[in-house]
Amino acid sequence: MVGKYFTDEVIAAVSHYLSNVVFVLWGKPAQQKIKLIDTEKHHVITAPHPSPLSAYRGFFGSKPYSQVNAYLESHGISPVNWCEGEE
Repeated sequence: MVGKYFTDEVIAAVSHYLSNVVFVLWGKPAQQKIKLIDTEKHHVITAPHPSPLSAYRGFFGSKPYSQVNAYLESHGISPVNWCEGEE
């Protein structure tokens, strides 16, 4: 249970002290964390968890990485290079 409280505090602190953060919440347990996020300051993307057991329920085709970069670019922030380090 300590991990849950730690994670909640980190999410709340990031939400409070930073701006224009993109939170990607995959699965119902993660989506319950939205209450810790100031959605006026940040962008939240939700989708089913990408596990093989549930990915077909909406994760496939949700394009979370494209959504992250679209938000960042629309706020003048450099997009994430999701392929960096791949050979």
